[in-house]
Amino acid sequence: MKIATRSSLLALAQARSVAEAIGGAEMLEVETDNTPGDKERFVRGVEQALLDGRAGAGVHSAKDLPGNMTAGLAIASVPPREDARDVWIGAGASLAEVPPGATVGTASRRRRSQLLALRPDLNPVEMRGNVDTRIRKLREGEVDGLVLAMAGLRRLGREDEVAFAFSPEEMLPAAGQGALVVQSRAGEEESGGLHELNDFESERRLLAERAAVVALGADCSSPVGVHARIEGDRMAVAGFVGLEDGSQWIRDAIEGSSAQPEAVGRELAWRMIAAGARELLDLAAEGGKL
Repeated sequence: MKIATRSSLLALAQARSVAEAIGGAEMLEVETDNTPGDKERFVRGVEQALLDGRAGAGVHSAKDLPGNMTAGLAIASVPPREDARDVWIGAGASLAEVPPGATVGTASRRRRSQLLALRPDLNPVEMRGNVDTRIRKLREGEVDGLVLAMAGLRRLGREDEVAFAFSPEEMLPAAGQGALVVQSRAGEEESGGLHELNDFESERRLLAERAAVVALGADCSSPVGVHARIEGDRMAVAGFVGLEDGSQWIRDAIEGSSAQPEAVGRELAWRMIAAGARELLDLAAEGGKL
């Protein structure tokens, strides 16, 4: 089995965890297009390696995978999900303790929107690069703080950098954050033991979140957060849509049957659309305000 992966430290750590779980596999590192703002560049090379037969599996961060699956490919499994929360690296043990006017490095429109909705005094600035690059820039004083995903820091062994984690009530994660997707060619989902890695609860949560994003008409770069939780046979799904400057936002949450995750996700999206989420997304795409 060859597993296609991007060559970043985090992507390789994720792919190697899958390789270990299936008893070993060879890594096939693929090139990534560096076009800014094109979130699908993170999955395009891996998917092409699957489609042309160079690899039998591909590993993605679920939050990077577009809601509509590429023709000819399928989700083979969703391994047990890591902590989905966003975290703060910098001064302060809570959001209230972050210094007034602090400059915050983040490339995420979702994080910017929710940060400014809570703390309009903060100054989010564009910051790209891998985890090590961002933390180095923080240490060099380019920014006062960073917002990153707990899951990535844990997979890299860097969770000791975290000052505090945002609760989902403060900042809803991106759909799929903390989850991995093992992708295969359609019809080959059970080859090589890939399907045996599937965690049923993680899969259902991901299905609900992806269904909500698709129904909203959003994509990986939209200022949208969706997060699902399961308790017994019940599922709770919360959603956030906002303008990047935090001036306008919509938040909602519903409960439903955990046996029908996609239906619950779509229902949340429809409620948010009825409250004006599509108009907000249109304005966000244009960089405008209400």
